Amino acid sequence: MTAPLTPPHQPPHDDPWQTPQAGGSPYSGAEAEKGPDMATELRQSVVVMVAVALSGLALGLLWLWLSPRIPLISDETAVFLKDTEGEEAIAVDGTFLLLALAFGVVSALLVFLFRRRGGIALVVGLALGGLLGAVLAWRIGVWFGPTSDVVAHARAVGKGVTFDAPLELNAKGALLAWPIAAMVVQLALTALFGPRDPEPHWDGWGPAAYGPAPDDAPTDRT
Repeated sequence: MTAPLTPPHQPPHDDPWQTPQAGGSPYSGAEAEKGPDMATELRQSVVVMVAVALSGLALGLLWLWLSPRIPLISDETAVFLKDTEGEEAIAVDGTFLLLALAFGVVSALLVFLFRRRGGIALVVGLALGGLLGAVLAWRIGVWFGPTSDVVAHARAVGKGVTFDAPLELNAKGALLAWPIAAMVVQLALTALFGPRDPEPHWDGWGPAAYGPAPDDAPTDRT
């Protein structure tokens, strides 16, 4: 049996697993497509947080406009619910919850269109903005709604006159609907439609790194 000889035009390779020369890194292609640095991601997340939080103004005004009113009546000694079996209070909380979920979905979609690559900093900024926006919407609705001084309001309208109760959010957990919906939708959109990491390019590896086999190379014979 004769061992194959090294082709004269190819240098010997003592270690077939040695690191390839410059330009042969398997991750050279991935490094060429780096995303923005951390400072840029933080700036973008702050912009997203502020923009989403300010949109809470629209949510608060919509909540004030669409929420049902809770009728009250006074007999000059006390204030009572005009309809003791009414479900307006539950409907007020439900209106805020549905609007917050809708704002969470829309804000996540807009942020995804703004930056498709996503990132932890962007998701955190989106969630914090949603929470701040929900709190702002709650306070805007209470502020611009009927006065919270029920006794003074009852005295002002007089005995037996129906007036609206102040706008309240009894289920404070509804404040989390916006940030949770925004995070879920943002992560889902990034996973389904976001850019994929490039496959590593194994430049310098494989048969091409050692050159083609010569036609007159000796073969093993028994």
